[in-house]
Amino acid sequence: MSSSSPQPAASEAAASNNAAPNANSNAASLYARISADASLTQTLFRQALQDPGGALDRIVSLGEELGMPVSREQVKAHVASLDDGASKQWLLKARGGL
Repeated sequence: MSSSSPQPAASEAAASNNAAPNANSNAASLYARISADASLTQTLFRQALQDPGGALDRIVSLGEELGMPVSREQVKAHVASLDDGASKQWLLKARGGL
């Protein structure tokens, strides 16, 4: 019934509200997955120094590829919430483009 009613604003808001807990979980899972791969972590860090927005786009793309969709905002919020020196350093270095 709701799939046939054309209410994009209402359905987008509902989808966003319903997806938020899963997306936050996806951001944490994606972060763990990236952190476990030292080469990928280093590549993303280097990219963030040169092209912070591109690094963020790459993280979002990785989430899609791995079945853990996240938004740029969710990635930024997750990294900002971490109590991890290396992640905080990445966020500080890349802040301008994030």
